[in-house]
Amino acid sequence: MTVTTVGVLRRRLAAAIEEVFRRDGRDGTASLDARLLVAHALGVEAGGLAVRDGEAVDADLAARATRFAERRMAGEPVARIIGRQEFWGLDLEIGPETLIPRPDTETLVEAALAHVDRDGRRGETLSILDIGTGSGAILLALLSQLPAARGLATDRSPAALAVARRNAQMHNVAGRAGFVLCDWASAAAGPFDLVLSNPPYIESAAIGGLQVEVRDHDPRLALDGGSDGLDAYWAILADLPRILAPDGLGLVEIGQGQAGSVAGLAGKFGFSTTLRRDIAGRERVTELKRLTGV
Repeated sequence: MTVTTVGVLRRRLAAAIEEVFRRDGRDGTASLDARLLVAHALGVEAGGLAVRDGEAVDADLAARATRFAERRMAGEPVARIIGRQEFWGLDLEIGPETLIPRPDTETLVEAALAHVDRDGRRGETLSILDIGTGSGAILLALLSQLPAARGLATDRSPAALAVARRNAQMHNVAGRAGFVLCDWASAAAGPFDLVLSNPPYIESAAIGGLQVEVRDHDPRLALDGGSDGLDAYWAILADLPRILAPDGLGLVEIGQGQAGSVAGLAGKFGFSTTLRRDIAGRERVTELKRLTGV
C-alpha cells in the first residue's frame, strides 16, 4: 500500500532531523542527511533522488528510512548508517573500527602531491607508507593519483585492515598496496619516499567533551592520543629516521594548537617542519624533512 512519496518522505525526515539539531544545539545538514538516508533506504543513488520526488513509497520502505533518520537524530553519523564515505573522489567502505574519512584530511594528500609535483616525480615508482590506515583513505587517494607508486598500510586493528583491503580491491589498486597488522610502523622496513599518518591526537580527558557523532561513534583507538595528545607523534617520530628515505617527506595531521609541540618533538629526532593549513585556514598538517647533516 502506498503511504507517501519520495519527496514528501524526504522533506518530512529533513524537518524532523532539523528540529532535533536545533533543539540540541547541534550543527548539521538536515536536508542532505535526509536525502542520503532516503536514497539508502530505497537502494538508489542520492544524486538522482530529486527526479524521483513524485514516486510512491510503500510503508516498509518509509519505515526503513524513518529508522535511519531516528539513528541520525540520536547522533549516529550518516556515513556510519550507510557504511560509506567519499574521500578524494573515492567511494570508500567504512566500519566500526575505522574513522570516517574527513575532508580536512585531504590536506595530507594535497601536501604529498604538491611535494611530488615540485620535483616532477608523479610518474616515478614512489614508495608510500600510511601509518594507522583505518579505511585506507590516504593511501588509496595517493595511489589513485600516482600510477606507478606502491604503498604499505599499517594498523593495529585487523578489522580496519580488512576494510582497507576491500577498498583497495574496489578501486583496483590492490596489486600496488600491502597491508600489515602492527603498532605504528614497527613492521615496515622502508625506506619510503612518503610517510603519512592521521594519528590519534585528542587528549584523553577531552574525548568526553567531543560532539556526539565523534565521541560515541568513532573508535576510541583512533581518537585517544594520551594525556597530552602527543603519544602517537612520539612513536612515529622516533621511528621516522629509520623508515623515511634521505630525501623523503613525512606528513602528519595535527590537532588544534599542536603545531608547536609537534615541531618541538620533530627537532629532537632530527627533522625540520613546515606547517600547512586546511581549506578553513586551520593548522592541519606538519611536513617533516631531515635536517641537513642528520
